[in-house]
Amino acid sequence: MLCKELVLRKNELPDNVIETIYFGGGTPSLLIAEELKQIFDTIHSNFQVSDDAEITLEANPDDLSLEKLKVLKESGINRLSIGVQSFFEEDLKLMNRAHNAKEALGSILMAKEYFDNISIDLIYGIPGMSEERWRENLGIALDLDLPHFSCYALTVEPNTALKKFIEKGVIKPVDDEAAKAHFEILVATLLNAGFVHYEFSNFGKPGYFSRNNTAYWFGKPYLGIGPSAHSFDGNSRKWNIRNNSLYIKALQNNKLSMQEEKLSGVDKYNEYVMTRLRTMWGISPEEVEEKFGLKYKTYLLEQADTYLNKDLMILKNENLHITAKGKFLGDGISSDLFFINLDDETIA
Repeated sequence: MLCKELVLRKNELPDNVIETIYFGGGTPSLLIAEELKQIFDTIHSNFQVSDDAEITLEANPDDLSLEKLKVLKESGINRLSIGVQSFFEEDLKLMNRAHNAKEALGSILMAKEYFDNISIDLIYGIPGMSEERWRENLGIALDLDLPHFSCYALTVEPNTALKKFIEKGVIKPVDDEAAKAHFEILVATLLNAGFVHYEFSNFGKPGYFSRNNTAYWFGKPYLGIGPSAHSFDGNSRKWNIRNNSLYIKALQNNKLSMQEEKLSGVDKYNEYVMTRLRTMWGISPEEVEEKFGLKYKTYLLEQADTYLNKDLMILKNENLHITAKGKFLGDGISSDLFFINLDDETIA
């Protein structure tokens, strides 16, 4: 059905050379060699793919056997994103991860035999995680000599075991101040190790920034295939139904089960602010005027003024950036730069 959807939607990226292919989320490392070949054959038959396309697959450490790594390498995948989260057993158990600390380390060592471009995910702000243990986590990661890290503050989702344990007092709640301290340790440690902090949650060695994620932040069109996958064409967002059986049934009848949202000028401006401010490239007031009009630029600079005066933002090379002091407050700063409740017709 994934392949059928690819064929049905092949005209949604007209004249676009495919620069990145990304398998994830979910657990795409469960795909076997024949399934990967079928998907890649369908992509290459219906789309023009760049010779140097970045092709990433998300994987859990417990799925990465030596045999699996060989299959992935032979399939054409050239980048792995491994969901390590932590190298400590107590953290993995608290987050209810399927893998253990030994598998986390072992999977990376095996992967390095086949892949040069490897990213791992790490989580900070975990209840009970001391600053010392977070430093040890980073130390283990750096010793592995990897080119990319994605690091996120723990978010407690509703209807999860972790949420229930916190409500019952079995586990301490997430401490924002502790998470902020972890974030500051993270940034200082990785910058000192030669990484570039090119997006709030992402750190890469030069030449190893995620091209897939960077495309999102710069508003490039993308096609999302599979249940609940989202797509963007520059003017609207589409998303597939989340239900697997209904997704399959629709495609069996040559239909697409998706919803669509047309983006207003205000929506586009707000998304530009939200995504670009997260990156090292920042927001260009001149580009805002060019894309959205003078009123947007004027509003942006007026709203940013408070943060510039508090050293939470800075104007550098004619672009607005969040300072190191303001990065942990980034989402709040972005929301204050948004247009809210303005009639789209009144904006140029």
